[in-house]
Amino acid sequence: MKDVAELHEEAMELVDRMLLARLRGDAEAVVWARQAFERERQVADLIEQRFDLEPTRSVLHRSAAALAIDCGEIEEARRLIEAGLAGYPPAGIEKELQGLLRSGSKG
Repeated sequence: MKDVAELHEEAMELVDRMLLARLRGDAEAVVWARQAFERERQVADLIEQRFDLEPTRSVLHRSAAALAIDCGEIEEARRLIEAGLAGYPPAGIEKELQGLLRSGSKG
């Protein structure tokens, strides 16, 4: 099984591809976004109960939730946000997670 760092790195490479595709107006951006979301969700799920890994744990949940919203996966984003908030996120990350929760609720 791939480790957390390797999966996260893959997700970020896919985000870069997604952003470049969007800049070009390439419809393939949706594919890259979905793949990035799947990888980052795996990472978040792997460390969901690792409260000793804060703030990394909550940052990765924020990242996965933002990608979920981008992919229209609002319920999954909500789950990831709640999991991120269940730990001990720093105040700034907690605020960002709550902002994502509000923005996901509007979508």
